Amino acid sequence: MKITWLGQAGLLFETEGKTVLIDPYLSDSVEKINPNNWRRVPVEEKFLKIKPDMIVLTHDHLDHTDPDTLEHYLGENTEVCVLASGNAWQTVRKFGGVKNNYVRFNRGTEWTEGKLHFRAVGAEHSDDCAVGVLIRAEGKTYYVTGDTLYRPDILDEVGEGVDYVFLPVNGMGNNMNFADGARFCERLGAVAIPLHCGLFDSIDPTGFSYEPKIVPEFYREIPLD
Repeated sequence: MKITWLGQAGLLFETEGKTVLIDPYLSDSVEKINPNNWRRVPVEEKFLKIKPDMIVLTHDHLDHTDPDTLEHYLGENTEVCVLASGNAWQTVRKFGGVKNNYVRFNRGTEWTEGKLHFRAVGAEHSDDCAVGVLIRAEGKTYYVTGDTLYRPDILDEVGEGVDYVFLPVNGMGNNMNFADGARFCERLGAVAIPLHCGLFDSIDPTGFSYEPKIVPEFYREIPLD
């Protein structure tokens, strides 16, 4: 298993012979509509040349479902399986391409791709179709919460057995802050990887007090235990 942080909430999973992108944001699209949210870290162009097998889109906000990024991966001749929650599904399927498979990936939906298993779970965010995703691979469970606030029923839905959780802790835009993110992780009992910091702001995720945690670095493989 190799997981690379692409900044914001973007992740690159390389596992079981598959390349999976989750919520990639590799452009300056957001700055065009909100000048305060300009990129503090430049795009590393090599990640735009990836040929993914799968793309997972947790919700339809520009820093998660970004046409300027997705155009590099989706075209008339690509064969990508895209798992996208309801509103994101409406956006991404406009790319067309008869060989791409656009799967409506709403809460409770499961999808198996080779040796990988995906399950969509609830999220509390300003996109009413937002989801998190549980990924089962190589004998472990990886939980990408997507953008969300703390809600106990989300944790009930996720259940036990999560090994790693990737979660927002920036405390803005209907996301958990450090305190609630730590409470969330304590309930899960998983290794935490705090995300959604440092691209549009100066928040330092090393201040996230929960342990055990792994603080990721932009464009670097995350050193999983």
